Amino acid sequence: MSRLDSFIRRLEAQRACLERAVALVRDLNGPICELGLGNGRTYDHLRQLCPDRQIFVFERQVAAHPDCVPDPAFLLLGDIHETLPRMVARFGRTVPMVHSDMGTGDTASNAGLAAFISGQLSRLLMAGGVVISDQALDLAGAEALEVPAGVSPGRYFLYRMN
Repeated sequence: MSRLDSFIRRLEAQRACLERAVALVRDLNGPICELGLGNGRTYDHLRQLCPDRQIFVFERQVAAHPDCVPDPAFLLLGDIHETLPRMVARFGRTVPMVHSDMGTGDTASNAGLAAFISGQLSRLLMAGGVVISDQALDLAGAEALEVPAGVSPGRYFLYRMN
């Protein structure tokens, strides 16, 4: 498979999982968290899917399209190891949905980041809350959900907090 085909499949999987997660948390109140802004595509899609929700975005340094940069009140700039614990302290277990797209090409780095994120999200998500992730996570108190039809296993991951 070409890198272009792989990229297209990843984006299709991402969109399908985001839309499934939004449907699953439709009746849960609270803000959404987007871990990793990148160029802003998924943030922009979430704004369309959830126009009445606050969306907090975590990013080390903004490099997104100008139309896809959140209001400064909802943009948490800096290292995720510092900004995510502050979100946990601020909101506790009141967040219904988190999208995490922070993986890199480095397997060891991804494993460490996934472990850190797992520990934080277990303290951030409310019961019934959903995580969409590009990395496998080990979330205490969560169950893995099936990905939507057409998404290859291991391409993207869905979890729901018990």
